[in-house]
Amino acid sequence: MKIEVRNNNVEGALRVLKKKLQEDGVFNKLREREYFMSKGEKRRIAKAAGRARARRETQRKLEEYGF
Repeated sequence: MKIEVRNNNVEGALRVLKKKLQEDGVFNKLREREYFMSKGEKRRIAKAAGRARARRETQRKLEEYGF
C-alpha cells in the first residue's frame, strides 16, 4: 500500500493511511489476534453483528420509507 505525501503534509498522509487500513480491516484483524477466541465465542459475536446489521437496516428502511 502506498500513500503519497503532498506538500510535506505528513499528518494528512497518516490520516489517509489510517483510513485505508481501517477500510481494509487491518485493525480488526490485529484486535482479533490479540488473544485466543473460541469457536463458540466467534459464533456469538458473528450472530450479534448480524442482528445489529439487520436492526440498522430495518431502522434505515423505516426512516426512508416510513413503514
